Amino acid sequence: MTNRTAYTNARLLDPATGLDALGTLLTEGAKVADFGPGLFADGVPEGIQVVDCAGACLAPGLVDLRAQVGEPGFEHNETIATASRSAAAGGITAVAVLPNTDPVIDDVSGLEFIARRARETKLVKVFAYGALTKETAGKELTEMGLLSEAGAVGFTDGTCAVADALLLRRALSYATVWGKPIMQHPAEPRLSGGVMNAGEIASRLGLSGSPAMAEVIMLERDMRLVEMTGGRYHAAHISTAESVEVIRRAKAKGLRVTCDTAPPYFALTEQDVGEYRTFFKLDPPLRTEMDRRAIVEGLADGTIDAIASDHTPHDQDEKRVPFAQAAFGAVGFETLLPLVLELHHKGALPLLAALDKVTKVPADILGLPALGRLAKGGPADLVVFDLDRPWKVDGDRLASKSKNTCFDKRPVQGMVLRTVVDGRTVHTRASA
Repeated sequence: MTNRTAYTNARLLDPATGLDALGTLLTEGAKVADFGPGLFADGVPEGIQVVDCAGACLAPGLVDLRAQVGEPGFEHNETIATASRSAAAGGITAVAVLPNTDPVIDDVSGLEFIARRARETKLVKVFAYGALTKETAGKELTEMGLLSEAGAVGFTDGTCAVADALLLRRALSYATVWGKPIMQHPAEPRLSGGVMNAGEIASRLGLSGSPAMAEVIMLERDMRLVEMTGGRYHAAHISTAESVEVIRRAKAKGLRVTCDTAPPYFALTEQDVGEYRTFFKLDPPLRTEMDRRAIVEGLADGTIDAIASDHTPHDQDEKRVPFAQAAFGAVGFETLLPLVLELHHKGALPLLAALDKVTKVPADILGLPALGRLAKGGPADLVVFDLDRPWKVDGDRLASKSKNTCFDKRPVQGMVLRTVVDGRTVHTRASA
């Protein structure tokens, strides 16, 4: 008999349709059967399991546009199993992972490995990007057609920028055949070799700087290539005010361009590096307060389409070393939702607009239209969360195998209570 569960007394939120109402949602097996304010107004029939949400929010499960999971090759940092547990704890029900593994995901067998490990883990849905170039070396395109047929959601060299303009032009042209986006890490390699944002703070600390212009120059070049090819282009983790302007102009021209940012770039600045705090060493680096405000403005006006976790796990040995030698990146699954909600609590974005950045929009960019929304007959991928509950981030208590969060001890508001994937509860707290 199909398992049926009614989530009652829930604040139903669906950015895709603008729904914001108190009501009930019914799941049957892996699907959403029905939902709305009037559902089971006279009581839930016998035989249906009841989860009383007690006024908490119920929304589509989060769709994470970009993350690293370590496996294969870097299992000391993270595995697909530990990453899936961490994602579930963060209310994320679908994750798209980068190909920066060892070996690189540049052939069909790499995609099949990720899919198999995700099936074995049976927690969140894991999708993968195919590498744009072989071994992400930036020299020779991969078999994009085969990777597309095998399920790649897009093509990217992940943390490696594609510097060769001719190669990227070809990739943008080819990818249109399969309707897949090309995702670029916009950083001119010769200019972006520093370890933090170029400027007064880097000079005072004696650290090499990576200027904002390294990101802007690459974006401006790439916009020309998009204009030339008509390809679909996605810019990852936008971090500078001028980058927002470049994307804004490209969209005004009607170019097929989308972009995202990550919580550090709207919640932190270069000041947070303090005295060589390596957990704040990110790529791109944390920028100025002016840049941070421009990122928030870009999110508010729709220039920046989505927010990704940029989950990048590193163990203690790779972070607790001198700043110049420390690895780039921070874990982000479990802090994604509360930091997105911070945009709402501070009045920068309405609640549904903030949630849109981590549900419907990333699902659409990835070509996964069934995800990121509440729909009758659609997958029962859900998150229940307390919008207002305050808590403090504790890196040591994160479910991720690595604990390198740049938000440790930060007070946040908004707690995940339950995560549901295909009708199965994959994470829960005692209060939901």
